[in-house]
Amino acid sequence: MKVQPYLSFDGRSDEAFEFYRNAVGAEMKMRLRFKDAPIPLDPNMVTPGTEDKVMHMQFTIGETTVMASDGRCTGKSQFQGITLSLSVADDAEAAKRFNALADGGQIHMPLGKTFFASSFGILVDRFGVHWMIVVEA
Repeated sequence: MKVQPYLSFDGRSDEAFEFYRNAVGAEMKMRLRFKDAPIPLDPNMVTPGTEDKVMHMQFTIGETTVMASDGRCTGKSQFQGITLSLSVADDAEAAKRFNALADGGQIHMPLGKTFFASSFGILVDRFGVHWMIVVEA
């Protein structure tokens, strides 16, 4: 059994993947667009003009598979109550990834030393995804 994150970017999946590719080295494993679905989709589920949007994708960040889609393509992603925790090897890597993810987002707790980590920080990226970056002490 395992739990995997599934993120709905409401129309911004391609943009989000490119951001994560640059920020944390995400690698695309598969991407299926609505227009490429193997069976006809219910017209009530696909808004006209969204045929090129992402129905489902999988990408990896390090050893973790992340799944995502454009959902209903409303452009209003909401990631409340969920935080992705990114554990990295050292303080330099933490600073690099923290700064990259914070670009266009909001820092909630600046990256710094804590009693439990040599580096720890919290941010919300430009897509509204909450992140904790940590180097365990």
